[in-house]
Amino acid sequence: MTTENPAALPGAAPPPAAPAADASASPPRTGRMLAVLLVAVFMAQFDFFVANVAAPSLSESLHAGQAALELIVGGYAFAYASGMITGGRLGDLLGHRRMFVIGTLGFAVASVLCGLAADPVQLIVFRLLQGLAGAAMVPQVLATVTAVFPAAARPGAIAWYGATAGIGSIAGQVLGGVLLEADVFGLGWRVIFLINGPIGLVAALIALRVLPGRSADAPASGRRSSADPLGVLGIALSLALLVIPLSLGRDEHWPPWTWLCMIAAVPAGAATVGWQRRLTRRGGTPTLELSLFHSPPFRIGLLAGFAFYLYFGSFMFTLTLLLQAGLGRSAVGAGLTFAPMGVMFGVASMVGKRLIARHGLPVVLLGTALIAAGLCLLIVALRVSSGDVPLYLVIVALTIVGTGNGLVLPALNGATLALVRPQQAGAASGILTTAQQFASATGVAVIGAIFYAALGSRHGVGGYAEAMELSTVLAVVLTLAVAATVWGLMRLSRRAAAG
Repeated sequence: MTTENPAALPGAAPPPAAPAADASASPPRTGRMLAVLLVAVFMAQFDFFVANVAAPSLSESLHAGQAALELIVGGYAFAYASGMITGGRLGDLLGHRRMFVIGTLGFAVASVLCGLAADPVQLIVFRLLQGLAGAAMVPQVLATVTAVFPAAARPGAIAWYGATAGIGSIAGQVLGGVLLEADVFGLGWRVIFLINGPIGLVAALIALRVLPGRSADAPASGRRSSADPLGVLGIALSLALLVIPLSLGRDEHWPPWTWLCMIAAVPAGAATVGWQRRLTRRGGTPTLELSLFHSPPFRIGLLAGFAFYLYFGSFMFTLTLLLQAGLGRSAVGAGLTFAPMGVMFGVASMVGKRLIARHGLPVVLLGTALIAAGLCLLIVALRVSSGDVPLYLVIVALTIVGTGNGLVLPALNGATLALVRPQQAGAASGILTTAQQFASATGVAVIGAIFYAALGSRHGVGGYAEAMELSTVLAVVLTLAVAATVWGLMRLSRRAAAG
């Protein structure tokens, strides 16, 4: 999770040598590669958030009930998260360019089908397909950067990845709301999906020309490159047993089936890991590359990223509730309130790569301090509001938080993938992204439940302000957990440098 290069971390071991194809990549070619890869990141993040904005229109146009709306939004998230590890591993086995093109074309087709859906059931099915296509597409982005980009180009590339993900998230709310209100060509909500069709097609055609071919990311020698259907099914089932109840449980008031599913995820996950170990011992190619977890930087970075997304996912969710349900802001108005946060996320991501290259992981600690400071300012604004939350203070607090996010998230991505071998880049990227998506869903479910419990039956500004205050305190605690984990990563780097 870092916007910087492994070698830039203080005391980090030098990264493994890149394949010969990497060295030949010139800066202009690398720039074109990055541009087309980032289109995929933007589309996936945009469609993750835009469905929330479109929910009222979907309810009116398709007569979608609450359960259908939950599946339209949550189905994409589930398919996207559950397919990430498999998508990343397939990239290692079949080639990152091939999987990126397949995923991008699939995403474009599924998006067009979403835009043409005639009823809620069709839209739910097509959103599931869209999520699966995104899971095939997005892991190839960080995998290509890790496996193919020259060492000097990786910090900037991962910084752009973080900035694009942040901007795509905000654009889903801001641009999505603008498109809906503009009613482009009289298409209503359909335009938010149809727009991905031509964009995805063009991105796939360009990717065929600029991304490196199979030889640049061939699987490690000495392993049979074979499919692992049991691993794919086991991982998908284990994640489904967790993600589905976490996504739907809160709105369904946590019926018994949600708890049974989450309990069943434990033996399902254990059985899957056991099978992956046996397959590894036999010399096969498991879907879940367990050897990645032998690397302390990967483990610690994964943990730090999990804590970050617990905070980030829940904070975005609860703040949206405050702005729209509490303060009465429209979807566009709420999105515009987030805009300074997104802008500063992008700016800090770009500036942060230079600061981290010079000063190392202490810059990430600075980022966590800024996040905590912004969150504390928001708590103060909520505490002194007396039922009338000052919007300008909320915007100032979000601007500070966005700056801290930009210093933290890209840097964590880079640190987590720092010592990953090019042949494992897809698997590592899939695991990383899956952990982040799962953490976000967990944060929304758990802290969202705490938010609603604090809100109770109150529906005025004061009630939402108090509930937001409690959830923001929890966000501060999670930010401190990120800082503690980064501190552990710094100590690991120092020991590596000394020994």
